[in-house]
Order: sequence, then C-alpha cells, then structure tokens
Amino acid sequence: MLTKSEEEIMNLLWEVGEPLASSEIVSKSVNRTWRKSYINLLINSLLNKQMIEVVGVKQMTKNYARTFQPTMSKYAYSVKRIFSQKGFKEENIPDLFAEIIANTENPEILDKMQSQLDERKQELLSGNNSQSYSA
Repeated sequence: MLTKSEEEIMNLLWEVGEPLASSEIVSKSVNRTWRKSYINLLINSLLNKQMIEVVGVKQMTKNYARTFQPTMSKYAYSVKRIFSQKGFKEENIPDLFAEIIANTENPEILDKMQSQLDERKQELLSGNNSQSYSA
C-alpha cells in the first residue's frame, strides 16, 4: 500500500481535482518542506504502484513539466485498502456493508445504495461481471 507521504500526495490530488505538476504538489503542500529529489521519488513510486498517471505537460516558467492525476478515486482506494487487509475475505463484505448502513442517517442515501446493489446484482445475474470502483 502507500506510505504516509504518498497518501498525502494522493489526498492533495483528490482534493484539488485537477492534474498537477510536481512543483505544484510541493507548493500546495503547505505543511511540508519536500525537496525536489524526494518529491520525484514519491511521484515515481506512485507511478510504479499505478496510483497516478501522466496526463500531459504544462509550461512552468521556462520549462515544461509532466502533470499527474490519480488513477482511481479516493473511495476506490479505500475499498482496495480494505480488501488487501490480511485475512479479509469476500464473506466479510456483508459485515462491512452492515457497518456502513448503520452509520448512514440519510434515507435517500440508503435508497441510492439499494438501487446500486440491485443494479450490481442484476449485472452479475445477467453475466456482465464488470466491476467499477472509480467514482
């Protein structure tokens, strides 16, 4: 999974919601004093873990810099973390889902969850087993 510093970069990218160059990541990380070499190591690690992707280039002063964006939503990453926990099995999903339901106060959200559950069940029954974690 991700280190604390990698998670900080991911949280920044999710929060900003637009591709950023490494220098922009540094400047927007106000509570951090990351060196250029360290931010490049973090970005390369995130690229290797397929958590971010290069989506373009942007002119930064005299030079051009690659811009990066997340490859998955914050929620998809949260699910990935849960599913990768040691000992977590598909049979644990109902207990996890029950906790989410118990902590949901808005009936409209519960209706939406029911609709998504019904839709996913129909996909599985019809043989269309495509999974989508991104939001």
